[in-house]
Amino acid sequence: MANNQITAVTELDRSHYKTKVYAGGHFIYSDEPEEVGGTDEGMTPGALLLASLGSCTAITIRMYADRKGINLDSIKIDLAICKEEEMSKETTITRKIELKGDFSDDVHQRLMQIADKCPIHRLLSNPIKIETS
Repeated sequence: MANNQITAVTELDRSHYKTKVYAGGHFIYSDEPEEVGGTDEGMTPGALLLASLGSCTAITIRMYADRKGINLDSIKIDLAICKEEEMSKETTITRKIELKGDFSDDVHQRLMQIADKCPIHRLLSNPIKIETS
């Protein structure tokens, strides 16, 4: 793959659903709950998707606030999506952003606008093509 790509490798052996995920020298597990045959030792794929959006949003807001010298103490983002078996092209992700710090309402509004500029938000807001080989 080209050097300018973000890459990840997933591996699943006979461990049912506990999947090893490698990216950028880091390692995590993805899994399914015990009630569907998993070991519940990692986030579900849907939770990983929400985690990607939430962390990207928080990082984007933090980068902007730091560059602009905004007194932003903390960012909390609550995300939700329907069950994976109910997902379709009409699926909606809800995202509630809580910002704490000493700043005006105008700055708060600007930070909320910046949230939509995170790369994962932009990616998920457009049609995605997946090529499988």
